[in-house]
Amino acid sequence: MKSNPTLLSGLSRAMFCTFALALNLFAISSNAQTNWPTKPVTLVVPFATGGTTDILARAIGQKLGENLKQPVIIENKAGAGGTLAAGVVAKTPADGYTLLMSTIAHTMAPNLYKSLNYDFEKDFDPIGMVATTPNVLIVNNNLPVKTVAELITFIKAHPGEVNYGSAGSGSTEHLAGELFAMMTGVKISHVPYKGGAPMMTDLMGGQIQMAIETSPSAHPQVVAGKVRALGVTTMEKSPAYPGIPTLNESGIKGYDFITWFALMAPHGTPASIQAKLTKELGVVLSDPNIVKNFDEQGVTPGGVKPAQMSAFIKNETQKWAKVVQESGAKVE
Repeated sequence: MKSNPTLLSGLSRAMFCTFALALNLFAISSNAQTNWPTKPVTLVVPFATGGTTDILARAIGQKLGENLKQPVIIENKAGAGGTLAAGVVAKTPADGYTLLMSTIAHTMAPNLYKSLNYDFEKDFDPIGMVATTPNVLIVNNNLPVKTVAELITFIKAHPGEVNYGSAGSGSTEHLAGELFAMMTGVKISHVPYKGGAPMMTDLMGGQIQMAIETSPSAHPQVVAGKVRALGVTTMEKSPAYPGIPTLNESGIKGYDFITWFALMAPHGTPASIQAKLTKELGVVLSDPNIVKNFDEQGVTPGGVKPAQMSAFIKNETQKWAKVVQESGAKVE
């Protein structure tokens, strides 16, 4: 059988064109990664404006934008305890232009919700830890209690009258309240909101009686005397709340709850972009103004090395699975 020179020539040209196109696309992709970012970056916050997650995202977003020389736009997408935003970001292109401000709530969600349209461990790549902070047990000023022990006694003496608020079902405050109820044996009703800010408004107004809120959201109101702080949730006292004991010291032995916030990118984001983001986040978190800002709110920048983030998230997911099971926490 004789070969057909014309056919072979055509195939060779086709193969060459395909190869050339592949090289061109690779060059374009590599160039895009090298020059990233060439347009604004969107940082999606899974809770409403004014809450802790929003406060921290805006603080780092501004500095991050300055360092990247492109605006970092904060987009609040509240709902379903932070899972609505996570589901949206998980489906966006993995090009570094859409990021998620994740929280401890995202490692609680897999065991609180029957089904999620994303897998937090598989669908996201960790960029780095932004901050860790204690939660603070706060009450409405009209509640006649000054200590944690008095609060527990009051709740037991007034069954069904004490409600606690949260930033939403499945949020940090939700689980903190469930853990409080489980460890003290009291019965309190959970009232979910679409973020820490609206919850705080109702707490100050007396529509709810208590909350175990993250420090940046609670601190300004405590300092202003608009709510009363009874205890912090970490094993050690917080410098931001002088004179306020820990819940462990107040008789709830072993109560230890640290809230964390991390920057995440959709899985598959190019390694070069991830590395650049991790580096610039580290620069932002070491900025003296950011350090001072965080310190005043009882917040510690970072806390977990980037290389350890994946293992940390896995451990947190397993830890909260046990708490959810033992407390019987449910998403309304």
